Amino acid sequence: MVAKSRDDAALAAIGAQADLHHQYLLGLELMVATREGPAVVGDWMFRLFRRQHEAKFLSSFRKLGLDALPHAVACARYHVLSNGMGGVAVEYMEESDTKAWVRFRYPRWMYDGPAICGVPVEASRGFLRGWYAQNGVSLGNPRLGFVCVSEDMTGQFGLCGYFREYDDALAEDERLQFRPDERPPAYDPTQQPRPPEGTWDEARLAKANRNYAMDYIRNGLSELVGVLGEARTLELGKLAARLTGLQQFRHMAAALGVEEGGPEAAAGFLAAMMAGMGDDVSVAVQDGGGTSVHQTGLRIVRGMDGTERDVVLACWCDLWRGAIQASRDFMSVDVAQVPDGLDWVIRREA
Repeated sequence: MVAKSRDDAALAAIGAQADLHHQYLLGLELMVATREGPAVVGDWMFRLFRRQHEAKFLSSFRKLGLDALPHAVACARYHVLSNGMGGVAVEYMEESDTKAWVRFRYPRWMYDGPAICGVPVEASRGFLRGWYAQNGVSLGNPRLGFVCVSEDMTGQFGLCGYFREYDDALAEDERLQFRPDERPPAYDPTQQPRPPEGTWDEARLAKANRNYAMDYIRNGLSELVGVLGEARTLELGKLAARLTGLQQFRHMAAALGVEEGGPEAAAGFLAAMMAGMGDDVSVAVQDGGGTSVHQTGLRIVRGMDGTERDVVLACWCDLWRGAIQASRDFMSVDVAQVPDGLDWVIRREA
């Protein structure tokens, strides 16, 4: 096996983290949908996307240099650019200063692979209400709304619609409308918005992609507590995490170019993956068998506290329990919180 350069190895670990958190989100969506039902997953998606909107929309809007544009145009361009940085393909079509379209292309990031067959349409409508219908409110423009003409799960042509600035203020239930008989104008590749030049190299885009997926887990688990309560969130969140880790281990190992083995190999895998989070890690072989990994930084819960931090960290740790338990060798994985991070200990099962 050809060894990766340091830069290539770092990008591979960052990319593997992005993929893992993406798959965890999909698994958790499916688990909530199948265990709790369409209405619950729709409510959860509404809460998640409203939280994401309130945390990111206005600050990112300014960073992307959209402040001076008409609001309908600026919002459509915002969703193309922000999703593109997270690896999501979205196309832009501008009709006028008061009407601009977005069309998400398949395969859909949010419902990747066959997940689209199991996630109900209520999930999509939840995120449209949570984010798209709120853009005008956040911009202080009560005349701005979003019209959805095609949805992801209805067998049309993928999520598509337009931001429209009307002549009069919209009522709350008018900020999101559905008009399935309308079609977007022709796609023009020369009209697609681009991020500000000189600021988005390969490494920064890779980190943005990772953070995009990771934020959905941080905020998604936090908002799920408000829907299901802490105990049920931990139950479903940890099970979905463990299953995702089990399912994704060999993909991650292949991306990093690491070999499967015993505790020392598993610790090396864990350390390489945590470096992809931007965390600091050190590995040590313990007397009497086993290998330890000391991890500091903990990007996954950075800036969080209280119950939200506890729930996110508890579920997230089960991603790695699952990944290591997917190895051919049977190993135990213990993790303890310490003042500056986490201590992991991996041992062969007796």
